[in-house]
Amino acid sequence: MPTQGLQQVQRLALQQTLSPQMQQSLQILQAAALELRTLVQQEMMTNPVLEEAAVSDEPAAERLDPQEMEMEGEKAGAESEDKEFQELAQLDQEWRDYFSATHVPAQRNSEEEQQRQAFFESIVKPQSLQDHLNDQLALMEITAQERGLCETIIGNLDEKGFLPLTLEELSGSAGVDKARMEAALAVVQSLDPIGVGARSLKECLQLQLERLGHKQGSLAWLLVDKYLDALAQKQYAEIAHEIGAQPGDVHKTVALIGTLDPRPGSRFSVDENRVITPELFVRKVGNEWVVMMNDDWLPRVRISNTYKDILGSADQGAEVKKYVRERIRAGKFLIRSIHQRQHTILRIAEEIVRVQGDFLEQGRGFLKPLTMAEVARVVKVHETTVSRAIAGKYMQTPQGVFELKYFFTSGLRTMDGQYITHDSVKQIICELVGQESSDNPLSDQAIMDALKARKIPLARRTVAKYREELNIRPSHLRKTSQGS
Repeated sequence: MPTQGLQQVQRLALQQTLSPQMQQSLQILQAAALELRTLVQQEMMTNPVLEEAAVSDEPAAERLDPQEMEMEGEKAGAESEDKEFQELAQLDQEWRDYFSATHVPAQRNSEEEQQRQAFFESIVKPQSLQDHLNDQLALMEITAQERGLCETIIGNLDEKGFLPLTLEELSGSAGVDKARMEAALAVVQSLDPIGVGARSLKECLQLQLERLGHKQGSLAWLLVDKYLDALAQKQYAEIAHEIGAQPGDVHKTVALIGTLDPRPGSRFSVDENRVITPELFVRKVGNEWVVMMNDDWLPRVRISNTYKDILGSADQGAEVKKYVRERIRAGKFLIRSIHQRQHTILRIAEEIVRVQGDFLEQGRGFLKPLTMAEVARVVKVHETTVSRAIAGKYMQTPQGVFELKYFFTSGLRTMDGQYITHDSVKQIICELVGQESSDNPLSDQAIMDALKARKIPLARRTVAKYREELNIRPSHLRKTSQGS
């Protein structure tokens, strides 16, 4: 009987591994603008040969003439060092040429440059809900303790502006009685936006109703207090019968409630107000759309002349030169990776703009189907490179700021042989629903027939799927006639 146990087995297998340099290159390609800036700043801190230079700095190539280096005296490996200096000189000049080309100052007059600068300066970090509330709090005449309790409440609000903790939990952690914390909550709830500091949707809506003059005892207050679930199901007739009100009054009050904000803090949330730095912007020059890079956020990195001089010095030892040479090579790779990243993104954006000219002119309904594979073939890169290059990158267009991946969408073929994106079909559905009669809303079958009349073949189940994705209720729940 064979003995089981540990055994040494030799296997032959192919495995792809990425070098540290290749990993860094992919990281640079995929990084968004602010992430790349942080990465570059970190590299400048860890690599002493890197420094930041303005575009207007004199070309470093003037200090790197190989013939002048040869005149400094005999030294070991002169030919190798001359080649290194030539590469550095070329790299410096390429980097300067890149920034000069992407900024194209000659194509913009002073007024256009001021408008462009004003746009990019307007892209600032949005104010958070907490900052907005604390700014108001600073203007109020309250005691230091009250201010501290209010700040505690503000610091615990969620992204909707709601308070998820109980007053008992807050007062216990703050070491005060519940009454003091309740008074502080009343102060927070008096701030803008109206409804902030609520502990439930009901309280949020009631705070807004009270500010509008619909206090406890009003029909609006009653509907929010007792019939929120029934309102969601549009059971207006049943509600009117139960409370003895006129159906018309219930409908008018429901319309008022519909104007309230169930998420008063959402406009300050990080998800909806991310710090977006468009890396590209598009404008029309004559009859052509021109894409330009926004490099204002990107540090102009170069190899310091101080360390170049160390390589050319006969006084420095071999170990010192070896270390400097390694750091210079790492710096060169970083600069070239950034340069390649910018070049790749620009080429991809130019192809997007070439295809999506109708969108730039007329809006979202004219977005054309486009795949990463199609762009990859034109740009002559791998499809995965396109995927990495567009991740988290934004472009300012006449239609607004869009992430590059927004322009990549599949589509379907219309009856007349044209192609239309799924997003465009969804927009048409929105338009159809927006134009429907409130007492006779369109069914999914009716929407399907309306699309077919526009030569867009779509199955009814697909219409229902798109409608749900658009958060549009079924037709029987959209019906708002008084008899519903």
